Formats: sequence, structure tokens, C-alpha cells
Amino acid sequence: MMNLRKLTIAAAGTALVLGATACGTQGTTNGSPQQAPAQTAAPAADGDSSADAYGNGAATGTEAAAGTASGPLAVRDDAKLGPLVADAAGFTLYRFDKDTADPSSSACAGDCAKAWPPVPASATKLGGVGAAETGSVKRADGTEQLTIAGWPVYRFAKDTAPGQTNGQGVGGTWFAVTPDGKKAGVREAAEPLPALSLTDDAKLGKIIRDAKGRTLYRFTKDTAWPMKSNCEGACLEKWRPAKLVDLDDVDGIDPKKLITYTRSDGTKQLTIDCWPLYWFTGDKTPGDTNGHGVGGTWFAVTATGKPAK
Repeated sequence: MMNLRKLTIAAAGTALVLGATACGTQGTTNGSPQQAPAQTAAPAADGDSSADAYGNGAATGTEAAAGTASGPLAVRDDAKLGPLVADAAGFTLYRFDKDTADPSSSACAGDCAKAWPPVPASATKLGGVGAAETGSVKRADGTEQLTIAGWPVYRFAKDTAPGQTNGQGVGGTWFAVTPDGKKAGVREAAEPLPALSLTDDAKLGKIIRDAKGRTLYRFTKDTAWPMKSNCEGACLEKWRPAKLVDLDDVDGIDPKKLITYTRSDGTKQLTIDCWPLYWFTGDKTPGDTNGHGVGGTWFAVTATGKPAK
């Protein structure tokens, strides 16, 4: 009997707090927490405008009676969707968002199961999918359905030839399944970065980045006591003041070193060890350090507030 994999999901929240130190005569406060990026939505399947959420509407005759070939599962690298699981005959297998993986449960029965025939556990062998990922769930009619990472899997009646993926995105709930049970072709929301954290740069060592992965810098023409920014006017076109952060959402940096600086225009800027922090518009992708060493006055910053070397 194949083992059923249990999945759990955890979530955590954060709270706002205030800093408790001073540089010169500046006060302290902090900003709003960052939000996690949303998951990218999958496109609707081609040719399903007449179908309901189950893909019904055009699946009749031989399509409605589509079954699953017996034999080993295969993993196919689809040109658009990436790795996905197929049955022994090369037909794409799918998962349904209204099902559950922990515990495994199928919400597709009746007309739904005609459009999306459940894959019988007894008709399949592991093939390209690991034993730890596969299992089975008993359906209401007593049959055993194959699961991958706990998710029940199905064929789509309107896939009439091997390699087709007509079921992808149907109703916004049906997706080709990957070998580890995820949705093929759907970019999962990345684990959000803390509001402020350290990244280990190959050349500069551990330097500070913000929640967007941008390197933060300090300017040697600024002063820490009294705390003052000398980046004004045209300077601000390239060097943008770092915004305040949730001090409970900081990793690898002492929150007591993070102080608020009130700029000449009244806006608030984040500082570390009383040095104003900036990000560089010349950094185009997360992790870039193009601002380091510019003019001999701009430098990426370490957790202590010192310039990186």
C-alpha cells in the first residue's frame, strides 16, 4: 500500500514596535510592515469558453468516457508548463483546488467525475514519481484514487491525445500536477523577505538588503553626529532614502541600531547606527550592488552600520 504524504501549512504575523535610542536630537518611530507578493494567477485553458468550472459543456461521447492507461507514471517537461505528471499513455494528469491534501479528499463526483475521470490507484505504478509522494484516497463509491503529495489526481476528458493540456486553468481551479503535487505552470508566491535582512554577497560579504531584495547604502558625506543627510536635490534622483520598517520584521540586524531621521522636507528616513540609508536606482535586479564604491563615497552597509569592504 502506498504511503500518504501529509502536508501542513503554517503562518505567522508580526507587530509594530518603536525604536529606543537617539542620534543627536532625532526622535524614533517606525513604518508599516511589507506585504507578501501575491501568487501569479494561471491563464484560462484554451477553448473552454463554453465549459463550466468542471470543464463540462463539450465533453460527450468518447471524451466523457476517457479513462487512464494502466502502467507507470511518467514525468514530462512541457514547453509551457514545465515538469508535469502523465499516465502511461502520455495523458496529462491534473489536480483540483477544491480537493484537499491533508487529509486527502476528493470534491469531484457526478458530472465532475465524467469530465475529470479519477485516476485509479490500482492502475498505476510509480514510474517517474517517487514513492514518498504517492498514495491513495478512498472515494465515495469505494474505489481507490491515486494521490500525489496528498492531492487526488485526474485525467481530463477533453485531452484527446497524449501531451495535450486542455485542462490547465479550467475554472481557475484545475491544473496539471507536478511530481511533488504542486500546480504546473503556476509560480508559487515566494517566501517574503523580512523588512530588513542580510544577504551574503560573494564579494562584499554580509550586507543589508530591504524587503524587495535591494542593497542598501550609506554616503560618506553624511554625518552620524549630528545625524544629517547631505544627499539633496539631484542626488535624490539616483539615491532614494530607505523607508522606515517594522522593527519586529528585521533579521540579523540589531533593531536598536535602526533610528528614524527626519529629512529637511519633513519625510522620514531609516538609518543604522545613525547613518542614513539609501537604495540605488542603478540596481536593476535584487542583489545588485552597482552602487558600491560609486564616486568613492557610496558603500553597501554591514549589520553594524559600517561600509562593506
